[in-house]
Amino acid sequence: MDSERRRLLDAESGDETPAGLISEQDAYLSKVKNAKLYLATFASVLGPMSFGFVLGYSSPAIPELTRISDPRLRLDDVQASWFGSIVTLGAAAGGLVGGWMVGRIGRKLSLMLCALPFVCGFTMIIAAQNILMLYVGRVLTGMASGVTSLVVPLYISEMAHEKVRGTLGSCVQLMVVLGILLVYFLGLFMDWRWLAICCSVPPTLMMVLMCFMPETPRFLLSQGKRREAEEALRFLRGPDAPVEWECARMEDASDSQGTSFHISDLKDPGVYKPLIIGVMLMVFQQMTGINAIMFYAENIFEQAHFEESDLASVIVGLIQVVFTAVAALIMDKAGRKILLIISGVAMTISTVALGVYFHLMSKLGSAVTDSTSVTAEQPDLSWLALASMAVFISGFAIGWGPIPWLIMSEIFPAKARGFASAMVVLSNWGMAFVVTKTFQDMLMSLTSAGTFWLFSSTCVVNILFTVFFIPETKGKTLEQIEAIFRGTSGP
Repeated sequence: MDSERRRLLDAESGDETPAGLISEQDAYLSKVKNAKLYLATFASVLGPMSFGFVLGYSSPAIPELTRISDPRLRLDDVQASWFGSIVTLGAAAGGLVGGWMVGRIGRKLSLMLCALPFVCGFTMIIAAQNILMLYVGRVLTGMASGVTSLVVPLYISEMAHEKVRGTLGSCVQLMVVLGILLVYFLGLFMDWRWLAICCSVPPTLMMVLMCFMPETPRFLLSQGKRREAEEALRFLRGPDAPVEWECARMEDASDSQGTSFHISDLKDPGVYKPLIIGVMLMVFQQMTGINAIMFYAENIFEQAHFEESDLASVIVGLIQVVFTAVAALIMDKAGRKILLIISGVAMTISTVALGVYFHLMSKLGSAVTDSTSVTAEQPDLSWLALASMAVFISGFAIGWGPIPWLIMSEIFPAKARGFASAMVVLSNWGMAFVVTKTFQDMLMSLTSAGTFWLFSSTCVVNILFTVFFIPETKGKTLEQIEAIFRGTSGP
């Protein structure tokens, strides 16, 4: 934005001093109405709910598919492992496709189109006549999950203003864990085919509702559509907000940065620094072991000697929903960094305790095996497994669950947002595949205790990484966050 336009904007507000820009921003936000912003957010987060269904589907479905009478569909241990983990390969590919789509056709249309592989994938599972069809269905739903996990955080961060961006961005993970909880709960009453039918409902509803939602103003500005960007802002901010001011601020940052991304831009610290942070956040998130725990929740509880392991999985899902909701409510007050640290500490303690539980159980089992007579009752340590799992899930939900996705949507400059987000999502789902596919192997080679102690050591690294490398983004505009990495003052 040129100096004349800046002068006119300041003159309209009656303040031409730089300090006045802060009060002008507060005055603008005081006129904003958030009702339609919340509506657009709800429509978009039906996508994360859909891939929550995808993530959770394997937990109730795998035990049933391993016992099914039809030999064409019966899974052995290796096939069950692939059924649980192959979705992450599809999601990694979907992340790459999503990075291309958001830059070419926009955030809104990308989100609408990703509903198709969701529905097609679950339809393939419903109609499955052999194991290959089950695999193809999981890959398709995985691809849709990868696109969704990239597009929705970007869509929300580019729509929301800084006062509510943390809360709305946290709704992405909230809807993921709500989807997991719902599929666990429905799995108590439905067989795997009817469960797949239910899983196809949220993406269908998302595609319908998104028809009535706007494209993000920042993407429209990058396409030179100033009038459409103002109309989108007017829809999102309400009729009383002077959206020309916000649009001009976005346009100013866009003009100074440029709109097209080139590989040579990776030399720019404003690009490579946030990219490294985004990738490492996702790698560390998966190295906590969360996806392994959620994919095999029932198996873990069976090994912990819970008779109602499927009900225990529902309890875990409920805990995750509650604490993710808490994180969403306090995100814009507490800040991202402190919640990541609290989350890391909670997960470290809980995984150490889980390791202790399995270690004690193995010692007790050996003692009983070696002894010819048992003179005393074995102590019941199942409470330790339940408490440790509850602390781990609540700790993850309040920090390392929602915040990496939120930070990913905040830290990248506009011109690199598609490419960088694709790399981050690829890192997340690629690491998710490695962890979930090798989880059973780790249990065999390291024992259950050793596996959870390995996860606890990575949680310690997470805490150190957060303390030394993660910037606080609470209360800052996307343009101000970009300026932090460029080493300049924000607009």
